[in-house]
Amino acid sequence: MDEHAVIIAGGGPTGLMLAAELALSNTGVAIVERRETQDLVGSRAGGLHARSLEVLDQRGVADRFISAGQVMPSTSFGWIPFDVDGLPGRHSCVLALWQKDIERILAEWVDELQVPIYRGCEVIGFAQDATGVDVELSGGQTLRAQYLVGCDGGRSLIRKLAGIDFPGWDATISHLIAQVEVTDEPEWGTRRDANGVHAFSKTGEGPIGVMITEQHARATSDPTMSDLSNALIAVYGTDYGVHSPTSLTRFTDMTRQAASYRAGRVLLAGDSAHVHYPVGGQGLNLGLQDAVNLGWKLAQVVEGISPDTLLDTYQAERHPVTARALRGTMAQTALLRSDPRTEALRDIMVDLIGMDEPKRYLAGLATGLDIHYDLGEGHPLLGRRMPDLDLVTPDGPIRLFTLLHQARPLLLDLGTPGTIDIGSWSDRVQLIEATYDGPWELPVIGLVDPPAAVLIRPDGYVAWTGDHAQTGLTEALTTWFGP
Repeated sequence: MDEHAVIIAGGGPTGLMLAAELALSNTGVAIVERRETQDLVGSRAGGLHARSLEVLDQRGVADRFISAGQVMPSTSFGWIPFDVDGLPGRHSCVLALWQKDIERILAEWVDELQVPIYRGCEVIGFAQDATGVDVELSGGQTLRAQYLVGCDGGRSLIRKLAGIDFPGWDATISHLIAQVEVTDEPEWGTRRDANGVHAFSKTGEGPIGVMITEQHARATSDPTMSDLSNALIAVYGTDYGVHSPTSLTRFTDMTRQAASYRAGRVLLAGDSAHVHYPVGGQGLNLGLQDAVNLGWKLAQVVEGISPDTLLDTYQAERHPVTARALRGTMAQTALLRSDPRTEALRDIMVDLIGMDEPKRYLAGLATGLDIHYDLGEGHPLLGRRMPDLDLVTPDGPIRLFTLLHQARPLLLDLGTPGTIDIGSWSDRVQLIEATYDGPWELPVIGLVDPPAAVLIRPDGYVAWTGDHAQTGLTEALTTWFGP
């Protein structure tokens, strides 16, 4: 029986990102993926938001994605566009990049980190005990791990077998999205009517892209070409002779979130833990954030650095943040309707988004730059992502994100050198003495007073701020990085 510290069920973006995080911490991890290759049919998600780009930059791989995509200065809320390039940060943008390319680049990175992938099989069952989990694969093989993480999508078998409830709201609308050939020239662009949004788009040479809102909400079952033809005729009066699909899927505005992200030694991340309408492109980005929040915590527990209660902070932090994002997608879904009352609401939203304060609020929500984990009272930085400062150290200038490339925690001392002592944590936490003379500006909040010292977690979020009195530092180090 092959043994790994962590087994990840699902090799999509969330599973790949989590595997990379664990591998950076030298934690034995393996992925189980049903596809024989990383090839992905169809377009799927189409972008990386600012916080996701920051997270990738924290690991030194952001340029791989940026060079393959197109930087866009704006995003939208309910298809009402607005700029995000005014937010503070190096990556105040949206990167247009198809999921198939995101997965390809992530998979190349994971391969460099030498993470084994069991391809062409799925997890079909598991049994957990006091020390680990026996994981049964579809090919008859059994694996053993200390922890199993379900990154196996919205219909997650891991979630179901773990007995984790998936409460939420049923679908009110459904769409078909496809890449197909056509016999007749279609009506290019977007059409909105009382039923919803429909669109034809050119994707380059070869098949064209189609999105059509169905007349009645359907379940997330596998659609047929007959379903697509009938839906097109209902809207356009013709199906334009659609044929030869390379992909055809159905998606809805069903919105659900796992009641718990953990059941003993089994955890959930990405779509396994939450599903929603794809407006705003939140899904893939939420999954990446799940992975980066969970990865270092799981690594510390596996290595015996921290007690397994540290894993409870994964749900405590990610569940409310994701719940807020899901409500944002529900609000956007409502704005996409085309009845006169919704059009009146859209007109008001257009006016509001034109104002600075509402636009900053929505920009923070859309990009993930406003994420705030509740770590108690204190400096505005506490629980928020650390800005990528241009530091000056005794060894020369360096960007702060560069210090996070190996997913190690960091205590940044910006005051008098030699006055902070981290004692026994020096083998786990980097102590960096530096200076920074620029402004401290946070998205949405604005300018804040500079702290004298900052404790930064491997995921880039601030766990403590203080001065050379070090009040509360020992408690923060113990909470996050073990006794």
